[in-house]
Amino acid sequence: MSKQERLTILGSTGSIGLSTLDVAARHPDRFHIHALCANRSWQALHKQVLIHKPAYAVLVDSDAARNLRDALAGEGVCTEVLEGPQALEAVSAEADTVMAAIVGAAGLLPTLAAVKAGNKVLLANKESLVMAGDLFMDAVKDHQALLLPIDSEHNAIFQCLPANASSLSEAGVRKILLTGSGGPFRETALEDLPKVTVAQACAHPNWSMGQKISVDSATMMNKGLEYIEARWLFSASAEQIEVLLHPQSVVHSMVQYNDGSVLAQLGQPDMKTPIAHAMAWPERIESGVESLDFTRLGELSFAAPDVKRFPCLALAIEASKAGGSAATCLNAANEEAVAAFLAERIAFTDIARINGDALARHDNIDASDIDTVLAIDAEARRIAHELISATA
Repeated sequence: MSKQERLTILGSTGSIGLSTLDVAARHPDRFHIHALCANRSWQALHKQVLIHKPAYAVLVDSDAARNLRDALAGEGVCTEVLEGPQALEAVSAEADTVMAAIVGAAGLLPTLAAVKAGNKVLLANKESLVMAGDLFMDAVKDHQALLLPIDSEHNAIFQCLPANASSLSEAGVRKILLTGSGGPFRETALEDLPKVTVAQACAHPNWSMGQKISVDSATMMNKGLEYIEARWLFSASAEQIEVLLHPQSVVHSMVQYNDGSVLAQLGQPDMKTPIAHAMAWPERIESGVESLDFTRLGELSFAAPDVKRFPCLALAIEASKAGGSAATCLNAANEEAVAAFLAERIAFTDIARINGDALARHDNIDASDIDTVLAIDAEARRIAHELISATA
């Protein structure tokens, strides 16, 4: 490799960010940390700055940025501390490679800035495509950005598809099989779901993730958002994607071909594998993840998801089929409902009800620009707040 890639990590203090830093540290000849970015976790970012010495550290919260500047004073580190959403966009545009790992709608604009700069974008922020898929994919094409999926499922699909195929039909693909574990409540009695706690919802049986995505996994909204993301990433019709429950989280997804063949990507449930794959693509590098030992693997099982148990999955598929701004509304309402559940203001089962009610009240339109997308997002959050207040 001729030179180091300048790497910006949006959401460096989260689980994806930490795994990205782990992979990058294994290959210092390939990657230079250009910028580390977080919302307000300045203490965690402070530790990262001292270790990785990026050119920039960005915090969205101005008070947190001031605290970080004070902490770094006299440390002998040349890192410049920036603040605010515009700074996120600036360091995204300047890098060679951007890990887009900010959770939720907050990741849309900086990820889009990386795309418009024509950068290599490692997409872990599925909300960018859920909220603004058409506009986002048009920007990827217009600015010739390289978009590589990081979610283990989409990365698996990417690995199982032939390179440079212009469409699934041209590649001879019959169906994409999108797998999901079913989370911690796959076998919980339905009558017990209203009583589950935040701790129980965040205790994923296979993956180590942040609270928001853990709750989304428990409701299977995460799989619904991934369904929407997959349709945009792979230009897939609704009929070309099927969701399967796979409790072991070993088969990360599969592609079924017209001749009856099925290609699957298997691996440990560790995000460093898809991260390393995308960071080095089209090469392969060490990720720090052990290979599977097939003599100890045990059973691999699959089943269709029960929409009565996972109504959020059904809502996401419904929103995807509806098109327009439905998915933008659903994503915004879900972020607010999950936040309310994490704050113990509503019950676990209220998340799906609030999402459904918000979607039912939404006037579906085709958004022609990002400002319209953000306005739809804001209105959906307002409706969700009303529904939460009426519940709490």
